[in-house]
Amino acid sequence: MNCPHGTAWHATPGGQRLQLWPQRAAFDPDLGLLLVADAHLGKAQSFRRLGVPVPAGTSADNFARIDALLAATAARHLVFLGDLLHSARAQAAGLLAALTDWRQRHAALQVTLVRGNHDQHAGDPPPQLGITAVDAPLRIGGWALLHHPEPVAGAYALAGHVHPGVVLGGRAHQRLRLPCFHFGPALGVLPAFGGFTGLHALPRRAGDCVYAVVDDGRTPSVVALALAADPARAPALPPR
Repeated sequence: MNCPHGTAWHATPGGQRLQLWPQRAAFDPDLGLLLVADAHLGKAQSFRRLGVPVPAGTSADNFARIDALLAATAARHLVFLGDLLHSARAQAAGLLAALTDWRQRHAALQVTLVRGNHDQHAGDPPPQLGITAVDAPLRIGGWALLHHPEPVAGAYALAGHVHPGVVLGGRAHQRLRLPCFHFGPALGVLPAFGGFTGLHALPRRAGDCVYAVVDDGRTPSVVALALAADPARAPALPPR
């Protein structure tokens, strides 16, 4: 199957397919459905307001990557799998103005937020943004969309929350931690979309499919990994 823009394809046991993008998002071309988990908009701003010196510009980068994904996929429906805003502090005038500007540029796009744990504290987006906020699970086609990873009867579940990562080992005993897409037989977990987030290595079971997001600064790509059955072993670095 053709894999443009450094993407990879994953098919579930039920035959549903997802295009995995190195911008850390997934796309269902049959439904025109773009999925983004854990954007955490305003996280850096929230930390700075608490006096923690962190880089600026992370939210602008998030909007730019969403714009690029929408242009490349022609998605009709964007679903955030929880944690759109990092905290109530994120609902500051500057970020809301940027979010309003972004929404006006994509006025015809259907946008839905499946509430996550941070959304419970940050609150729903202002109504004028036209972002529908719902509780999990949101069923679309054969998918059950939610924030906290858990199986859902009668559907393949897609979630976020844990910011999945994978540890790759090299011959010189180096270790590299990368964001990843992690798929089991009934549940898939997307990497955190936000740039100012950590990583958590999930247990790897026989039959799981893991795709690392590799960014060398030139051509980011999604790489399928062949994992050892022993969950304590780190897979080798993929050839570039």
